[in-house]
Amino acid sequence: MALTPTPAAAAHDTRDPATRRRAWSVLVVSTLAFTVCFMVWMMFGVIGIPLKKTLNLNATEFGLLTATPVLTGSLVRVPLGIWTDKYGGRIVMTILMALTVPAIWLMAYATEYWHFLVIGLFVGLAGGSFSVGTPYVARWFPKGQQGMAMGVYGAGNSGAAVNKFLAPVLVVAFGWTMVPQVYAAVMLGTVLLFWFFSHHDPKHLVPSNTRFVDQLKMLKDPKVLKYCQYYSIVFGGYVALALWMVQYYVGEYGLDIRVAALLAACFSLPGGVLRAIGGVLSDKYGAHKVTWWVMWVSWICLFLLSYPQTQFTVLTVDGPKTFHIGLNVVWFTVLMAILGVAWAFGKASVFKYIGDDYPHNIGTVSGIVGLAGGLGGFVLPIMFGALMDFTGIRSSAFMLMYGVVWVSLIWMYWTEVRRTEVIGPRAPEFHLAG
Repeated sequence: MALTPTPAAAAHDTRDPATRRRAWSVLVVSTLAFTVCFMVWMMFGVIGIPLKKTLNLNATEFGLLTATPVLTGSLVRVPLGIWTDKYGGRIVMTILMALTVPAIWLMAYATEYWHFLVIGLFVGLAGGSFSVGTPYVARWFPKGQQGMAMGVYGAGNSGAAVNKFLAPVLVVAFGWTMVPQVYAAVMLGTVLLFWFFSHHDPKHLVPSNTRFVDQLKMLKDPKVLKYCQYYSIVFGGYVALALWMVQYYVGEYGLDIRVAALLAACFSLPGGVLRAIGGVLSDKYGAHKVTWWVMWVSWICLFLLSYPQTQFTVLTVDGPKTFHIGLNVVWFTVLMAILGVAWAFGKASVFKYIGDDYPHNIGTVSGIVGLAGGLGGFVLPIMFGALMDFTGIRSSAFMLMYGVVWVSLIWMYWTEVRRTEVIGPRAPEFHLAG
């Protein structure tokens, strides 16, 4: 499938200089806010390691602990998308972040497993920030730049990597309780920065009396369901593995928590930062082509990652010989980094689909698709833990993700690739490689 630029790539920005300045200010400060929100949202991915030992949790309980904030952050995405359409992203994002500050601070004083689960539900509100910022920043830019804008904003996913750099240092130096205390202070400062440097434009509001239940009716749209499936992989899988990888490195390779977090960031960092490039590529070549290649790269990486550490003995003429097959820590990290890059592009391309197909309803549809992705990020860590408890194989997490990618590839082939006319008046232009 050749990559050829789409007409949207040629769109020209005709806004006046003042509007452009406000647009870029909104984009920068919104991306910063989303980075902090994502950092907080992924907090259990690191502090869950000492908590697992302290509370004597099995793999399933650990998966539930890390996934609890993801549940709330997913469920609030649809109403937050609706409220953003109606009231504007500036006020909704400010209130949302302010509400999380007390919950983050209280996390340092929790002592029982159920305390962490309950407080985690409130901390999880930070994850809903994606459905606020996506339509908020998109409406400040012309259609030909919306993929770029949403990609830059989505690069705030790199907050997962920031968490892996910062939290282990705090845990080792001061104990895990220092992490929520520092994060609460950072979030409070971010609320103030966002309020003073963001802007509001009444023309971006979409008057609506639509209820939450009415918006869920959009799930009857086959395209929305398909985008939900794609996003459950590129975002839900990203969130799940970002939460799971530190303990995976510790358990599989026996690494120190700081080294494990650093290597896990090789997946989280490109998976967030490079989302902006995915947005630019989606603007230039189209959402479908980028997503198609993302799924194939994911399929290859997950196939290799899913193979467990294996030893087998072969009877030869010289006697039995034992062989070992398995990824060492270097190749495992390389494959995870490639997977992170692919999913960064995929997260941007899925939302380019939405911007193209639902230009007047971005907030609502992005909320629904974001809900599906977030629920994937909630369910998958629990399933990872259950599979490990059941099979005793850590790489079973990748086996599960490999199967999910198969579903998307088949669905995409039957609904998009198979319908492409190869020969005829509507066939895409063919280019010979030079």
